[in-house]
Amino acid sequence: MTIDEKLNNKVYYHTLIAENEHLQSMKLLGDLYMEEHKKEVSDLSYIRFSQGEVYFQHRDYEAAIFKWENIDNELEPWAKKNMADAYFELELLSTAEDIYQSIHTESDILKTEVLLQLFSLYIEQGKLESAVEVIKEAVILNPDYSEVTEIARSFFEEYQDWNNAVELAVNESVRTGNLQWYDILHTYVEQGIMMKMPPSDFNEVLHTLYKVDLIKFEALTVSFWKCYKNSEFYFSWLKEINHILLHKDGSKAHIWRELSELYHNTYFELIDGKYLIKELSHLIPNHLTNWLKLADSSQTLFAAASILAWSEIFTSGIEPEIINKAESLLKRAAGNGDSLEEGYLLFESIVHWAKKNGIELGKRFGWMVKELLDLNTHHVLLAGTDDQSKSNFIQAVIGRNSMDDLFSVPAIYKNNDTTEIMEISDEEFREIDNLSEHSVHPQAIIEYRQPMSFLRDNEITFIHTPCMTGEYKFRNGVFQYLQLADSLLFILDSDELFSEKELEAALKIREKAPNLPIHFIVNNNDQEVIDQVSAQVHTYFPKVRILAISTPHFDLNSLSNFITEIKNSRNLEEERIAKVHHYIRKTIKYLLERRVEMENSFIDSIKWNEEMVTKLNGAKNQLSDLEEEKIRTIKRAFRKMVDDMKLEVTEEIPSLMRGCSELITEDCDLGKIHLILNEEMNKRVQNYMDENVLPAIHYTFQNWIADAKIEFDQSQSFLNEMSAGFNDLYGNEKIKLDCDFKLLDDWRRDADRMTRGAYQLEKMNILLRFTPSQFLLKSAGKLFNAIQQNKVLILNKYKQYIENEDYSSVSDTISRQLTQPFELFEKALDRDIHMFFDHPFSVLNEALDEASKEIEWNKESLREMRMNPETYRDPLTLFQLRLRQFEWMTKAGESLHQYQ
Repeated sequence: MTIDEKLNNKVYYHTLIAENEHLQSMKLLGDLYMEEHKKEVSDLSYIRFSQGEVYFQHRDYEAAIFKWENIDNELEPWAKKNMADAYFELELLSTAEDIYQSIHTESDILKTEVLLQLFSLYIEQGKLESAVEVIKEAVILNPDYSEVTEIARSFFEEYQDWNNAVELAVNESVRTGNLQWYDILHTYVEQGIMMKMPPSDFNEVLHTLYKVDLIKFEALTVSFWKCYKNSEFYFSWLKEINHILLHKDGSKAHIWRELSELYHNTYFELIDGKYLIKELSHLIPNHLTNWLKLADSSQTLFAAASILAWSEIFTSGIEPEIINKAESLLKRAAGNGDSLEEGYLLFESIVHWAKKNGIELGKRFGWMVKELLDLNTHHVLLAGTDDQSKSNFIQAVIGRNSMDDLFSVPAIYKNNDTTEIMEISDEEFREIDNLSEHSVHPQAIIEYRQPMSFLRDNEITFIHTPCMTGEYKFRNGVFQYLQLADSLLFILDSDELFSEKELEAALKIREKAPNLPIHFIVNNNDQEVIDQVSAQVHTYFPKVRILAISTPHFDLNSLSNFITEIKNSRNLEEERIAKVHHYIRKTIKYLLERRVEMENSFIDSIKWNEEMVTKLNGAKNQLSDLEEEKIRTIKRAFRKMVDDMKLEVTEEIPSLMRGCSELITEDCDLGKIHLILNEEMNKRVQNYMDENVLPAIHYTFQNWIADAKIEFDQSQSFLNEMSAGFNDLYGNEKIKLDCDFKLLDDWRRDADRMTRGAYQLEKMNILLRFTPSQFLLKSAGKLFNAIQQNKVLILNKYKQYIENEDYSSVSDTISRQLTQPFELFEKALDRDIHMFFDHPFSVLNEALDEASKEIEWNKESLREMRMNPETYRDPLTLFQLRLRQFEWMTKAGESLHQYQ
């Protein structure tokens, strides 16, 4: 045991006394103390130090502290450390901490022990941050010291201080190269602890592990990959790992099975359309380079084809020697047996992406591509220019005469145990019970399934399209289904074999589908005719086969043999793969064109809606003018009606009043004559109102309503024309500017209420008012009633008064009573007529609001489209990239041009 170890274990006293005498150590040290004390020049420090150790062992901490307090030689730092240990044991933690911190020494062991003691002390005090600091300091100072790193690891794990735990594992892995630390790090990765730590923190540890153990390197790398995949650092991880591996040789002594699979899956996830090219372009070249380097035998074809496809579309980034290596590997590689299925999955991905972007490719289109997956059935397309010849051929082969309804539409005939008819259009799949009772969509194809032995035995389906005749012969359905067909049988007209019309049609088919094998059926038994037709056909189609038949009954064996011949020597899978690729390429092209169409559509929609806003605002202004005009016209007519009524009443009432003078006779009681006259005047006014005024005003009111209806009808007629104009622009019955004619019914009810039945005027005090003349007359009557000689004079005066009195105030009062409800009615006319036109205003406002929203939506869509064109273009480019990769894979084993 070294001196430092003895000092640390507090057995330094063994250097002064024999180790086997520890039971009498206190006595022996006491004896040594006394002997040393007797010396003229004595040094008692070493003995005191040793005595302190013995006291400490016997838990006499105060005595131990007393012994260590006065040590001033080279053992002083150890003495201080021991004193602090004693205070620690006495649970005087603050004192112990102060002493530990006061120790200064050159000994790494002592420094380490002090740090470890402080670490324990801080844990005891609950000062975890301080504990972290001192244990990290101890690891940095003396990582090889007994269990320092293990103590640190256990502490970090216990308190889930994962940042420091990971840092410790990384540093120790790099420092020691010990695989145990790599295993610890691997455990942390698998727990997902690193998910929020930058991948660059682990570059050095991966570099080091690559040199130490390739198996563990692959395992740790795979775990890192999976850990980061769903984190914010995923692209950073890909960048870092590819940078690391780019400078490695990818040792062939190790088969990188897991890593190769990860490279494969990651590449296809990156290019599936979720990311923009600018997000990927800095990652992919190194990713592909490393993939090719690490690829196992099952991945070589994918990696090589991916490199060639990427370098073809993105011409920079991958080194020429890597491209040449990929070409060389592709030339030696075997073909991929899953190319057809993978091509279809790519097509489905494009369809799904298009749907997310608001573009429906159509169910019929998807059905055609899916039909190519069935390699057990050969698709034979039947073409021709004569309906009867084709009909005879199909019925002779299939053996039924009940399919006439199918000859006018595209149809595919399939063998099946039961009869099923399905209409396949771009919108839907629709089962049909009876074809003759259903109208077929013009762009649909009928899938006709029934037991058909010839089709079953020869493993074929027939695809029938209407004959290529008339003005639209080159827009015929046959051209839509050329890529679905594996072979084409051209049925020649039995009456005019290989006419100019048939030649033109056959040449057009070859132009549209140059790789589609075309063969001819001749419905004739005359060998001379057959030879003549054969010579004509072979002039233009030298390699085709020709079969002569005679309908309605001919030997189906000859047709079976003919079909067998055209099926032989064909690699149907390769051809179908090419057809799927054709459909994918066609789809991508269509979607790129749709982008331009969509942009133009937005522009056109904005322009159209802006024009509609202008027109709708103009219509609103016209409607406002019309409304104001009708308000003026109708109110003016109503005001004239009321004024005329008022004038008539004002003129007639005084005459009625004056006519009452005839009631004044010599027999009248002067004291009551004014009461009698007042009663009569009120009665005559009431009778006049009931018998003359109200019937007249009722009639006039109805005429006014009739005139108003004419005005409203004119308005509605104008608005109907306006609606028709807008609906022509909209292309549907969107605008209906219907006014509210219920208003007229309301007016009629109001008119009846105001003009029918008795009109109850308030009884007026016409002659009982206190005007001066009336007062005198009434007083005179009372005063001189008894004086008979004056009665005649007074009556004449009274009569004269009645006949000459100004009754304007009376007539005004009566006319006010009469016209009050009419004036209230008049005040409501503005509101009523507004209500009449309210619905047209609402319709126009709604259309304006809709057009304005359409403008804003289209402008925003156009802005986004122009601001971020890559969000639409990039996924299509990546789909094209995947297509090119599949096309390269189909060339596996072929001689390829080397990149210079």
